[in-house]
Amino acid sequence: MTNPIDIAVAGALGRMGQAVAAVIESRDDARLTARFDRPGAVGEGLVDVDAALAAAQVVIDFTTPAASVALAQAVAVRGGPALVIGSTGCSDEQLAAIAQAAKSVAIVHAGNYSLGVNMLMGLVAKAAQALGPEAYDIEIFEAHHKRKVDAPSGTALMLGQAAAEGRGVKLDDVAQRGRDGITGPRRVGDIGFSVMRGGDIIGEHSVTFAAEDEILTISHSARDRGLFARGAVVAARWVAGKPPGLYDMQDVLGLKA
Repeated sequence: MTNPIDIAVAGALGRMGQAVAAVIESRDDARLTARFDRPGAVGEGLVDVDAALAAAQVVIDFTTPAASVALAQAVAVRGGPALVIGSTGCSDEQLAAIAQAAKSVAIVHAGNYSLGVNMLMGLVAKAAQALGPEAYDIEIFEAHHKRKVDAPSGTALMLGQAAAEGRGVKLDDVAQRGRDGITGPRRVGDIGFSVMRGGDIIGEHSVTFAAEDEILTISHSARDRGLFARGAVVAARWVAGKPPGLYDMQDVLGLKA
């Protein structure tokens, strides 16, 4: 039997924190050793961040960009434990801070921990490479619940990045994140994003390649938040004991060339 790893959960009072804790407790190869939330939070079994870091081999964090950066810096100073970050909406400065922390500790940072989404990224990159911008326009649609605060979603941006890499361009140079008013004709090579927020939608993503004579759409629907939690626990088991570095779910799943 595989030895279980000790995992602490950040943001334990949140919906994803609760989902991650439930997944850990359902497995024989992982132990929930600590739960913590923002300073001053009250809840049964909660500990402070120092106690949580001391009790864990890996911390799983689905909180906010600012909280994730602070946690990454804290584990970097200590030289551990390893960290799995699921927060989205990070600024360039926050991403740089996480990358800096990863020089001292192993960090997995991904916009989506679903196996299906990560397979979708590979398909999008291949399709973008094969279906050139002169003939095929790319549009990315995503929908999430009304409480989500960042847009486009981290997953949508991952899919846009995969499409841009497939075409050998920088996403920032071709991304079109909003259209309003008299926008003029579409620029050749643009990658468009559109966003829906409403209800309790867990996550819907689709990438459309639209030509004059055909339309190809590749999509993914999340039906249960548990799928992200399960992926994060897989990432936690993978990153435990890894050398310092910044990894993503493509590394965890062995999908990188």
